[in-house]
Amino acid sequence: MKKKVVRFDFWLNPAFDEQIGKVSDIELSVLKQSDDDQKNFEVFKDANFYHILAARDEVPPQWWVTEELIKKTPNLLCASSSGAGYDPVDVAACNKHGVLVVNQSGCNADSVAEHAMGLLLSVKHRITECDRVMRAANYTTREDLMGNEIRGLTIGIVGMGNIGRRVARLAQAFGMNVIGHDPNLSSEEIKNRGATPVSFNELLKQADVVSVHCPRNPDTLNYFAADQYRAMKKGAVFLSTARGGIHDEQALYEALRDKHLSGAGLDVWSVEPPARDNPLLLLPNVTATYHTAGVTHEARRNAATMAADQIEALVRGEMGPRIINPEVWPIYQERMKRLFG
Repeated sequence: MKKKVVRFDFWLNPAFDEQIGKVSDIELSVLKQSDDDQKNFEVFKDANFYHILAARDEVPPQWWVTEELIKKTPNLLCASSSGAGYDPVDVAACNKHGVLVVNQSGCNADSVAEHAMGLLLSVKHRITECDRVMRAANYTTREDLMGNEIRGLTIGIVGMGNIGRRVARLAQAFGMNVIGHDPNLSSEEIKNRGATPVSFNELLKQADVVSVHCPRNPDTLNYFAADQYRAMKKGAVFLSTARGGIHDEQALYEALRDKHLSGAGLDVWSVEPPARDNPLLLLPNVTATYHTAGVTHEARRNAATMAADQIEALVRGEMGPRIINPEVWPIYQERMKRLFG
């Protein structure tokens, strides 16, 4: 009996469908998001593997992996995120019902790290600000757009995972000093990943640039709020290519408005896309992008092939390399055997 893999018709590099389509004991269904929910559910209710878009704002809430959805799909074995994040998946509910959760961590690490450095260079060298002046033909003197070098500055990296360690490497190439904080890693491992380990509070005090690369979860929601911005050095730069909701946007706006911070580079937002009247978009010292740090041709192909490889492995009964809730693995195996022998 074939294992049923279901996904919606969000944009996905063709490598995923091509690779999954070649596996003889997998049946792939691509549902149209524009179709009636009941029509889609007639197929979805029998799904064994659900490949879901990683970005929560691009998935209709009724198709998030919640306890309600899991109860309606008794044969669901695995929720597979299309990227490194898995915001639309309730991991606690999956644990309760024996549903494996996997992601594609590392698929876009190079792209996001490069983008973070691009945001930093744009803010410090005032590249985006200069572009706006030129397009508006609102010239004064070049000295009015004078920027600063990043060589010799201290960058504090919050989250030293796949992306954080690449940011560390790039920052070193620019001659920056690198400090890092990650509660999930030992001091020795942080050193191995290219940063001097410090506490979170010490990072805020020491860093000229704070770059955020931690996951969004209950522990990191509003991790950066008014108190944290005040604890940062006067004139520091704040960067986030992680997830919206980790930093408080209103408090960040106030820290920039009051000139405690000198600039920000933001790729992620509490609501995506952000509203046109979001006050952060009105500040000249903010470089804003639309959650595109990991959206490169290379990263999207990596994500598609990694996801297909992992689902194939799970179908064969092999433990996938990027399981979020490994404690569910024995239950997954039992459920797989019960369903398919």
